[in-house]
Amino acid sequence: MQIRRSHERGFADHGWLKSYHSFSFANYYDPRFMGWGNLRVINDDRVAPGMGFGTHGHRDMEIISVVLSGELAHKDSMGNVETIPAGDVQRMSAGTGVTHSEFNHSKTAETHFLQIWIEPSQRAVAPSYAQVTVEAAEKSGRLRLIASPDGAEGSLSMSADARLYIGQFHGDQSARWTHDPKRKAYVHLIRGRLSVNGLPLAGGDGLMIESESEVVIESGDQAEVLLFDLAP
Repeated sequence: MQIRRSHERGFADHGWLKSYHSFSFANYYDPRFMGWGNLRVINDDRVAPGMGFGTHGHRDMEIISVVLSGELAHKDSMGNVETIPAGDVQRMSAGTGVTHSEFNHSKTAETHFLQIWIEPSQRAVAPSYAQVTVEAAEKSGRLRLIASPDGAEGSLSMSADARLYIGQFHGDQSARWTHDPKRKAYVHLIRGRLSVNGLPLAGGDGLMIESESEVVIESGDQAEVLLFDLAP
């Protein structure tokens, strides 16, 4: 297991956008952190009021957005025009190609969200879009599946050999997750403090895991966490 501390991430300040990069992205490049398994990008983005990403394109990537505060307006070439509030998770399969824009229409509130890219198991699929609301009760003291290849347990289906869970832990709340040691796992602590397999993590930290058959989450202090089950 290898910890990547929050302050070790790449950082870009564009004025209207402040972004931390867990893996190499855009002008941030570190050959030691090009991804983990088929997880390619985790960007921790804060978008200023009235600002956003203009129309741009993607292809052959599974893109997941987890909105943490504020709202994110989405518009794409498939005809989707959606608002993603805090607590919602969005999945866009770029497939053969899609263009979209993301915007914070609030005049006063910042939008804070995570953008995640996972490499697809099949290329040149038809682009698609899906969105789900995850209530606080669904993730309190447990790992709630939010994205998977088969859409199990009300999760968003995606064309990738990966499963993504979200959970909130505080006090004596804990979770014990069985993992195939031949696969990789990744933990991203969104906020708070937490212990994973005895290792203490703070908000923004990441943990790369391999050759482990179990992931134990405990000792949470207002913690919200993402857990990825990834291809080898």
